[in-house]
Amino acid sequence: MSSHWGKIVGGLAGLIVALMIINYGILKSLIIIAFIALGVVIGWRLDIDENIRRYLERLFSSRDDL
Repeated sequence: MSSHWGKIVGGLAGLIVALMIINYGILKSLIIIAFIALGVVIGWRLDIDENIRRYLERLFSSRDDL
């Protein structure tokens, strides 16, 4: 099973995308996938770059905290 991890994840991802297209249509599914990808990229950047984390904390903190 460990040697086929990529195939399993790929198959599950394909199943999820297929079910989304069936339930929501292709345009809504593509929008959902785009937002998921954007969230993953933002999260990845937050893990890597501490400057972005500090900027977002400062941006979304209340004025009393400054």
